Amino acid sequence: MERASALHARAVVFDGLSTCNWSRTIFEEMKAGGVTAVNAASVLWEDLRGGLDNISDWRRMLAENADLLRPVKTVADIHAAKREGRTGISIGWQNTSPIEDRLQDIGIFKDLGVGIMQLTYNTQNYSGAGYLELTDSGLTGFGREVVHEMNRVGVLCDLSHVGEKTSFDAIAWSRQPCAISHVLPRALHDVPRNKTDALLKACAEADGIIGISLFAPGLRRGNDATVEDYIDAMEHVLALVGEDHVGLGADFSLDHPRPGPYQNYASRDKGTARNLTEFATAKISKPRGIQRIHEMPHITAAMVKRGWSEDLILKLLGRNWLKLLERVWGG
Repeated sequence: MERASALHARAVVFDGLSTCNWSRTIFEEMKAGGVTAVNAASVLWEDLRGGLDNISDWRRMLAENADLLRPVKTVADIHAAKREGRTGISIGWQNTSPIEDRLQDIGIFKDLGVGIMQLTYNTQNYSGAGYLELTDSGLTGFGREVVHEMNRVGVLCDLSHVGEKTSFDAIAWSRQPCAISHVLPRALHDVPRNKTDALLKACAEADGIIGISLFAPGLRRGNDATVEDYIDAMEHVLALVGEDHVGLGADFSLDHPRPGPYQNYASRDKGTARNLTEFATAKISKPRGIQRIHEMPHITAAMVKRGWSEDLILKLLGRNWLKLLERVWGG
C-alpha cells in the first residue's frame, strides 16, 4: 500500500466521467481521493436553456469552492490543477440535446468550457440513436455535421450511451478520435449497456480511449463485485485494445437518492416519457473497496497487486486521457 499510495500521489488521475449530486462534500472527497481532474457530465436531456443553466451552476460552484476546484479548458489546466492540489473540472454533457438543431452552438458551448459531449443519451436525438432506441438506424446527416463540428472546434465525442450502429458510424466519420468514456465489456457480462469487443476495438483502432466504469450492473457479480472485478474488466479491455487506449471512467453518481427526482429523470426517455430502465429504483452499489471517490487509491493498489508496471499504471490513471485530450481539444 505504501508503494501504491506514493504512485497514486504522483500520478495525474483523470476520471473520464462522473455525474454526482455535486457539493462541497463531493469536492472534498475528490481531493482526498487524489483526483486531478474529472469530466463532470451533468446534462442528460436538457435543452438549450438547461445547458446554459448547467454552465451557470458550474460557474457558481467553481467560485464558491475555488480552494478545491479549478476550471479546465486545456490539458495545461489539468497539469496546473495537479501542481495546485486542486481538482480540475471539465464540464461535460451526456447528450447533445442542448444544441438542439443549431450546429453553431457547439462552438459557443466549447468556449464556455464544455470539452466533452456524448453524442446521444440512451434514445434518438437529432444526431443518431442511443443504445436503448427501438431501432438504431445510425448516424444521421445532421449527426455527421455535429461530429465534424465537434472535431473542428475541439470537443471530444463520447459514445458511451450511444447505439452500436451509430457508434460505428461516428468512429468512421470522425476526423478525430472518439472516446467511450464510461463502459464495461459485454464479453464479460452480456447486458445492453455494455459494449461489444468489436466496438471497443474500433474505437481504439481510431486512437480513441475506453474508460472503464464502476457501474455494478455491468459487472459480472453486480452488487457483489469488488475492486478486483473492476480490475478484471480493465484487464480484458487491455488485452483487447492495448495499454495506450484504456483509462478510468468511474461513473460515480454519488448522493443522488435512488429512487429520487434525478434518477427518475435519467431513466425516462427525454426525462418524462417511457421508462427505459429500472436503474432509478434498483439497489445499485459500487464495487466493494471503491464505493466512494475518496477510495480511488484502492484502484491503484489493485493494479500494483497485479504486478503491473508503474508506466502502465500511470497511463491508465490519466496519461492516456491527457494524450487524447491534448490532440482533440486543440481542434
